[in-house]
Amino acid sequence: MVTKKDQELLDLVKTLSGRVTEMEREITSLKLVNAQDVSEETLIAIAASVAAYLGYAGEKKQTRFASLPTWTKGTRVAQLNHMPVR
Repeated sequence: MVTKKDQELLDLVKTLSGRVTEMEREITSLKLVNAQDVSEETLIAIAASVAAYLGYAGEKKQTRFASLPTWTKGTRVAQLNHMPVR
């Protein structure tokens, strides 16, 4: 004889099994969609769009040179100040 509690647990297990099966089908279909060839440029554009939508302002990663005539001297001094002395 199956008690009421056992029957509830059995129903929950059946429900969860159905949900797991459904999620496995969805994952399989997502894998098929993701298996298509997508160029790197497209992925970068999508990632940048999502980041901008979420409010992230990207940083410019580019070398900048000073426009002053003494920039070489300043660079040299900065490098010497950061070099370890042996």
